[in-house]
Amino acid sequence: MINDFNFYAPTRIVFGKTAEQQIGALVASQHGSKVLIHYGGGSAERSGLLNIVREQLRQAGISFVELGGVVPNPMLSKVYEGIELCRREQVDFILAVGGGSVIDSAKAIGYGVPYDGDVWDFWDSKGVPQACLPIGVVLTIPAAGSEMSSSTVITKDDGLVKRGFNCDLCRCRFAVMNPERTYTLPPYQTAAGATDIMMHTMERYFSKYEDMTLTDAIAEALLRTVKDSVLAVMEHPDDYRNRAQIMWAGSLAHNDLTECGTEKDFATHKMEHELSALFSVTHGAGLAALWPSWARYVKDKHLSRFVRFAVNVMGVENDFAHPDETAEKGIRAVEDFYHKIGMPTNIHELLGREITDNEIEEMVEKCSRGGTLTLGAMEKIGTDDMRAIYRMAK
Repeated sequence: MINDFNFYAPTRIVFGKTAEQQIGALVASQHGSKVLIHYGGGSAERSGLLNIVREQLRQAGISFVELGGVVPNPMLSKVYEGIELCRREQVDFILAVGGGSVIDSAKAIGYGVPYDGDVWDFWDSKGVPQACLPIGVVLTIPAAGSEMSSSTVITKDDGLVKRGFNCDLCRCRFAVMNPERTYTLPPYQTAAGATDIMMHTMERYFSKYEDMTLTDAIAEALLRTVKDSVLAVMEHPDDYRNRAQIMWAGSLAHNDLTECGTEKDFATHKMEHELSALFSVTHGAGLAALWPSWARYVKDKHLSRFVRFAVNVMGVENDFAHPDETAEKGIRAVEDFYHKIGMPTNIHELLGREITDNEIEEMVEKCSRGGTLTLGAMEKIGTDDMRAIYRMAK
């Protein structure tokens, strides 16, 4: 069976070594007259990228204000600050300069400016946005894929509640992508980004719909390419070709292309949201720490999918007489890959200690919203399953 689908990818991509020279024209084409430049820490300033952005806007005759300080796992308090600034300065366009955290923060601000209530309503299922300020991106960290997705993940400061929200209104108008901007990324951040990219595809690839041959083949090619490319850039950080492969894969992994005709699962992602909210760990590393346990928990009911992944993505020889062994070898191959690039394969490796039963219960409670939600699509995950997977990953 092939699942019906509706593919929508409106973001214009400007990709390459001179991409930043088009920033002013791109904002002008969207009729931006007062821009919020939104960014994270000091790297965008130190690298000179913010000066390029400022000069591009000045040359286009576009005024701007700035708001930095976005942190990994972006916080609602910064979103509130941005909403207030945009309203006060009558901002009509938001330009996110950074990676997924900055883009998600920009999207949340975009939702909040025209909304009369508390913007958190959208993450709390208490409201539906009717408008969003237009958003553009200058991407510096390939990982989240937020530059082409409808997704926004925000952490509420009070209680450290981390949730995702999807709506097409926030899709970016354009994304400026220069792989050279990723040369200086630390190896750990490069590896965590590649892990996130691959997981965005794996969360769609592991589906109960197994008849969409073309979508599966695209997903497998993307996964193999990122796997090979991240190993290459670990050795040679200024390898433009492989940096470009990773950057483009990040966008394709989360713009729903690898979901066409299938159904996304995202149980691992949602369980990791609670892990990174509670312990402030890097998202990609948290995913690596959880996925092997999720995979082993569900694989026996979906052996054919795990065998195909093992053979077509991880290069495992197919033992036709023992599909369970082939599937397990595929999971072990993923763990070996994670270790090669410096990623953990369980929570102990991630945190340096085991999580406690009380911490598990807190994550299960938040993830299930008090036992009212299940996770996943290929395999439905309830509270007992979440608890079991967290314990397997300890």
